[in-house]
Amino acid sequence: MSNQTIESPCVNICKLDEDGVLCVGCYRSRSEIGEWGFASDERKQRILQAASERRHR
Repeated sequence: MSNQTIESPCVNICKLDEDGVLCVGCYRSRSEIGEWGFASDERKQRILQAASERRHR
């Protein structure tokens, strides 16, 4: 059994976009940032995937 810890994608550029929705540093939404601390590893993986897709648009 793996006890994997998924690290936050925060890059210490904590600023929201013009719409106040996405962080321009890590590309997570405000709600994703808020839930990160208590999200399951599975949810964190989904957040990371969504952030990566946003970054590469």
